[in-house]
Amino acid sequence: MSDTQVKPDRMAWIKGPVANCSVFPDKPVRAWRLVLLGAPGVGKGAQAELLAERLGACHLSTGDVFRAAKAVPECQCSPSMAGALDYMRRGELVPDHAVLSIIKERIGCLRCRGGFLLDGFPRTVGQAEVLQMFLRAYDVLPDAVINYDLPTSEIITRISGRLTCADCKAVFHATSRSPKQAGVCDECGGKLFQREDDRPETVKVRLEAYRQQTMPLINYYKKLGLLVTVDAWGTPADVFAKTIETLRSSTLAGHQLSFDS
Repeated sequence: MSDTQVKPDRMAWIKGPVANCSVFPDKPVRAWRLVLLGAPGVGKGAQAELLAERLGACHLSTGDVFRAAKAVPECQCSPSMAGALDYMRRGELVPDHAVLSIIKERIGCLRCRGGFLLDGFPRTVGQAEVLQMFLRAYDVLPDAVINYDLPTSEIITRISGRLTCADCKAVFHATSRSPKQAGVCDECGGKLFQREDDRPETVKVRLEAYRQQTMPLINYYKKLGLLVTVDAWGTPADVFAKTIETLRSSTLAGHQLSFDS
């Protein structure tokens, strides 16, 4: 991505088919289409942002869709999104068919000339199988699936040390990015707190759910010849450098990936 290239606009992804992207990325040398895997806390979001900047692809996070939907009037939600919110309000997991419906109504984003980085979906082999068929129909199958790997002990340390600002939502860490004043946000002066799902006991439950539901995707994509694994130990910059080098050197699904330097 050049220094002058405009950052991809994600409005159509966040708001759904009622919105249009107001800014399209410059046409890249090649459109990258990647799926990102990794346990909660492994750093997928940070890597997605760095990859989006480097490759010119759009970061498509299902988590961002759900968070945005909670903040808008229900009358502005598509039928698919309204149905998903009903499950969320009842404290239930959004079932596969509802998530897939949300993905399908955003096919314009998946067909974008800038490519995509799909983060947070698929979560199960069933979802992955339907996604492959859906993307194949539009000739936008993924080039690679990046699995970010990190020991469970390090993931628990990372997540359980996170502190979030109650006002501006800035995120700090008790050891690696501690605030200047204990319990106070450096950005706005708001109060820092630990989210319920960042507590050690909750993190272990989240990781077990990931192990049971999402880890089978590793073997699924390995059999398709699409999987590359990246060691997620280190700073975001370190992991990003390893990601780029892994993509450069990988031969996937029987062909060498072409990578513009």
